Amino acid sequence: MKEFSKLVRIMKKLRHPRRGCPWDLKQTPASLKEYVLEEAHELIEAIDGGDAAAVREEMGDLLLQIVFLAQIAAEEGTFTIADVIDGIAGKLVRRHPHIFGSVTVSGADEVKANWEQIKVAEKNKQSVISDYPLSMPSLLLANRIASQASGVGFDWDDAAKALDKVSEEVAELRAEIAGNRRHEAEDEIGDLLFAVANVARLLQINPEFALARANRKFTCRFRFIEAELLRQGREIGQASLAEMEELWQRAKTEE
Repeated sequence: MKEFSKLVRIMKKLRHPRRGCPWDLKQTPASLKEYVLEEAHELIEAIDGGDAAAVREEMGDLLLQIVFLAQIAAEEGTFTIADVIDGIAGKLVRRHPHIFGSVTVSGADEVKANWEQIKVAEKNKQSVISDYPLSMPSLLLANRIASQASGVGFDWDDAAKALDKVSEEVAELRAEIAGNRRHEAEDEIGDLLFAVANVARLLQINPEFALARANRKFTCRFRFIEAELLRQGREIGQASLAEMEELWQRAKTEE
């Protein structure tokens, strides 16, 4: 595609040792990590916003980071953007034998199970659970590792049964709190969050996105409380819990 080739040429020119851009020449894979993360988050926000123009722009910004990293790798002689593309193309073919081979599947769940089994065989892994990066958000990680376990049949039959596990974990947490066992309570909170993430997965809801939405909702409602109190000439610290709760309910009604 000529447009993609143009982008690669531009990046190569920006990284020219003598005539390139000083800022681009300073960058390393380590320094680009924050931009990769930032652009990924901005793309997610654009998708949530439903603005096609914004999605297109943010996809371009994220693509730039991939091309940038590949250019640095090419300069170091480790791999090129062509190697990156060839690698993912080959992986897609290998892990879709029902499309590019003779395997028959009954639906999306079996496709997912096949993908995980092929992945284990390709990497000669000892476990179906992948080694995920430490920087990965924990709720998202819970979703992924439970999904991988599900791919080999280790799963609840439905979300209702998984929800019973949430109730079980709540009861265990209550017991640890009542016994003033802080360390054990921390373990139970972890178990509870994992159980909630599992329910979300079975409902095909991403728990990381659900929590992000809850964070935005809480922030919006709390700022409403602050604004209303300020309009009355008061600070947030001067209001009683009952007053704040009343304003909270108003914020919910006005959303």
